[in-house]
Amino acid sequence: IFELFQGTPQQRPSADEVERIRRKREEYREKLRQGTLEDFEIEIEMEERGQSMVMIPGMEDMGIDMSNILGGMLPKKKKKKRVKISEARKLLLPIESERLLDMDKVISEAIERVQNRGIIFIDEIDKVTSRSGKGGIDVSREGVQRDMLPIIEGTTINTKYGPVRTDFILFVAAGAFHVGKPSDLIPEFQGRFPIRVELNALTEADFYRILTEPKNAIIKQYKYLLQTEGVELSFTDDGLREIAHVAYSLNEKLENIGARRLYTVVEKVLEEISYNAPDTETKSLIIDREYVNSRIKDIAENEDLSAFIL
Repeated sequence: IFELFQGTPQQRPSADEVERIRRKREEYREKLRQGTLEDFEIEIEMEERGQSMVMIPGMEDMGIDMSNILGGMLPKKKKKKRVKISEARKLLLPIESERLLDMDKVISEAIERVQNRGIIFIDEIDKVTSRSGKGGIDVSREGVQRDMLPIIEGTTINTKYGPVRTDFILFVAAGAFHVGKPSDLIPEFQGRFPIRVELNALTEADFYRILTEPKNAIIKQYKYLLQTEGVELSFTDDGLREIAHVAYSLNEKLENIGARRLYTVVEKVLEEISYNAPDTETKSLIIDREYVNSRIKDIAENEDLSAFIL
């Protein structure tokens, strides 16, 4: 930024000139720290961002990034931009910070950490289990399992940053297995996961804790959301326990989808106030047991309606 104010000397400066520039630089540095120059406008030169290229199918699997390859060969266009110093600092700081990094060393360290201390979590693994009587669907699911086998067992994967070996990466898989069971996975796949842990289903008390204990619990989110419309929302203890009871009962009667059931139940309880909040004259609402039952009791007792609505 100092050079943008003073300009770059065309000839080699004398000793006195060097000292003068040093003192002037310190003066500007102090002003920048104090924030007295934030509103001054300067002209900076920025590299233009190139347009994203259309990727050739299959290139990403080979670890080839055509935009990086061609971007290094073609000269980068620059354009001048006039901005305030406060904005210029935000634009120049990432660029200067990146220049201080040795990206080759960063990539090498990242690959080493991934290979020796990496953890890959595979969720919804029960969705690729084979189920009797499904025909072609089972073939497709078994194909997914067989495609994953080499990666889990240990192989080399080509990435845009270089080859990565998966021999020492920890793989963790999780699934509900309400329809199928772990034994429905092909034997080779089961053998890659020798440690099996079974978790208990959520109880009514667990649902109550999920509603009350997390920092970003769903009821707190709804409180803040309705505050933007000028509506103060409050939940009584019996109201929260009734929501937990309904969610637990629906999981027992219908498909057990875990804590996700709370979202649908709470959404149904607050559906009316959520839609009418901008126009309502009620600026304070208490959600108690009676209010919860008035909104979802009939639906919860009707299994056909519950299956589609809750």
